[in-house]
Amino acid sequence: MVSKRQYLKKWGIVIAFSILAGLVGGLGAIVFRLAIGIVHGFFFGWLLPNVSYEVGGVNLGYILLPTLGALVVTLFVIECPEIKGNGIPEVIEAVIFKGGNIPGRFAVLKTIATAITIGSGGSVGREGPIGFIGASLTSILARWFNLSREMKKLLVTCGLAAGIAGTFNTPLAGAMFALEVVYMGAFSINLVPIFIAAVTGNALTLAVLNRAVEIDIPGNIGHTLPELPLFFLLGLGLGLLAAFYARFLYRMVDGFSESKIPETLKPAIGGFGVGVLGMLFPIYGIFGIGYEGMRMAFYGELAIGLLVTLGLVKMLATALTLGSGQSGGVFAPSLYIGTMFGAAFGQIVKLLLPGLGVNPAVYALAGMAAFFSGMTQAPLTQILMVTELTRSYAVLPPVMTSATIGFLTARFFLKGESIYTLKLIRKGYHVKTGKPVILETISVGEIMTREPVYVTENQTLFDVEHLIGETGHDCFPVVNEKMEVVGIIGIKDILKKSPSVKRMPVKRFIRRPYGVTYPTETAEDAFEKLMAYDQNLLPVVESPESRRLIGVVTKRDIYRAYYRGLEGMYIE
Repeated sequence: MVSKRQYLKKWGIVIAFSILAGLVGGLGAIVFRLAIGIVHGFFFGWLLPNVSYEVGGVNLGYILLPTLGALVVTLFVIECPEIKGNGIPEVIEAVIFKGGNIPGRFAVLKTIATAITIGSGGSVGREGPIGFIGASLTSILARWFNLSREMKKLLVTCGLAAGIAGTFNTPLAGAMFALEVVYMGAFSINLVPIFIAAVTGNALTLAVLNRAVEIDIPGNIGHTLPELPLFFLLGLGLGLLAAFYARFLYRMVDGFSESKIPETLKPAIGGFGVGVLGMLFPIYGIFGIGYEGMRMAFYGELAIGLLVTLGLVKMLATALTLGSGQSGGVFAPSLYIGTMFGAAFGQIVKLLLPGLGVNPAVYALAGMAAFFSGMTQAPLTQILMVTELTRSYAVLPPVMTSATIGFLTARFFLKGESIYTLKLIRKGYHVKTGKPVILETISVGEIMTREPVYVTENQTLFDVEHLIGETGHDCFPVVNEKMEVVGIIGIKDILKKSPSVKRMPVKRFIRRPYGVTYPTETAEDAFEKLMAYDQNLLPVVESPESRRLIGVVTKRDIYRAYYRGLEGMYIE
């Protein structure tokens, strides 16, 4: 039993490191934003005036900026191909599958590459990368202090929360984002250190930069009760669009990956495409993060046709940036796209139903929430973020309606995946979203027995019987001469067998069909397989392509992992 002194000491350590994680995460956010500002100043403040060349009222110089930035980023991609993308999937991977470890070199290269991508006009966001930077810095911090695997995982999540909170001046939404995308739900005692880190990171960002968020939203906006069914329809439509776009992004990645274009030119081609699109709409936020375009949409400065066009153009520009192998986030582009389509929907409703007194800005907010929730499968984050950004509960009902329906619609078509977990699947990791299940945050590789007891297919049932007596185990994986799993055998398979039968080889009695698991699956996946195949043990093999035995996981292993999580998610 834990004494009061031990309890206070433990929580003192947890809170101290939570505050430290918040400071580190907030500091990383500040440095990153300053770096983006420096790069943006070079490309748009110094280079653009020197390369400007207007033809028919269009400045061709815009094309050069993201193209040149992409060429510079290529140098970092060649050095470290893993820096491609937004960074949040890497945080999930680190927490669930790598014990909270994010290599320092990877973190530094990704930070620089992302600052260049955004600063030169790449159509990506800084929020996801800022969260990644906070997570990676706290991972380095945890290694410096030689903290336990469990504390590393927790602090990495704290760093992510601190970065997101500092970006938007939304500590509650920042904490909830970390909980929804990493822990797949809000539960247990981990709420405390993550909230502390989020508040700390937000406070540091505000203290240094004075203003964290740059999204300008009108005040005193509201809705009427008859409009709620319309927000339901908006959520349905944008949830469907979010599911399509999440798949489309990775189709673009595959298109570039499978093309015969030299690797060194792919980012430049994507940058050139973004340059052309941005050249056509230079003041509407196609380049970079896009907050200025969102402001115009919120304040009703854009017509319906232009809103829809900008939403589609931003989708294509972001897909070109990320698909070609550059580094950046999908957080801000998701907000931008949802805002444009939501505002367009609101303006259409206002034209068709003038008697409702519709304010399109509310639809813009609801659209932002619906599309983001569908893409990330993190609806609570967006609901809380809108509330914190507007400092009002007046828009909560429409935002909750659209965000929830957008989340559920996209979840149906994405089959439980998100824009983040789709990337992990491509790397061989299996994680499901939207399920606040403890076992979803624990990998098979973390809990498996790495030196399993096994039998070969040519041993006899007598050998298995003796092995049961020696080890106390009631089930064993069966392997061939190459150490490849060919089945399982247990005490139920040899009961009531005659002595003559027990002299026969195991391969005549192995159980088929049988289940296996992989180190990149979660404990939840393993548990479901144990139930489906009615086994007490699952062989762990290298991969779906390689059946070589590397361990076993049992029901007892999974129960132990579950109760460890239930008692405090690694820190109790």
